[in-house]
Amino acid sequence: MLNENIKAIRKSKGLSQEELAIKLNVVRQTISKWEQGLSVPDSNMLISISEALETPVSILLGDTVVHSNYDDLKAISEKLEIINLQFAKRKNTRRNVIHWLLISLCTVIVAISAVLIVVNSPFLGWDYSDPETAVAGAAFHAFEWLFVRLAPIIFIGAAVGIFLTRKKEYSGPS
Repeated sequence: MLNENIKAIRKSKGLSQEELAIKLNVVRQTISKWEQGLSVPDSNMLISISEALETPVSILLGDTVVHSNYDDLKAISEKLEIINLQFAKRKNTRRNVIHWLLISLCTVIVAISAVLIVVNSPFLGWDYSDPETAVAGAAFHAFEWLFVRLAPIIFIGAAVGIFLTRKKEYSGPS
């Protein structure tokens, strides 16, 4: 029946009677009368209804409307759930990789610092009259100079990153 089909399709599209009435430029009571079977839209209005509901006129005039939208929505929601789980897994993997890279960076900074402290800049006592030794000494000195100035900043940044990428325990709703 036309009245049942209009109502079922309107609801499946998520429209209220008021919203459909606005689209058709009629009052809400007109929609209500159509859906109750108290009146019938004329042929021009039937075409407007089919356009507003994005449904062929033949479906509106058919005996019943197949309610496959629920199955379609269920299938779509299941696919979206799978996609969301895949995104969450990727995000978690990426977070873990970054977390362990930052831990490795901190470990490397601590190890290099320990080595520099233990060797106490031995290249400062080298004989720089030999050109190869002079180049190597200058390179080591430049590395040490840069490392001493940048390592604390990088270490602090990495430590903050480790804190921010740690695995958070879920405590549930409070």
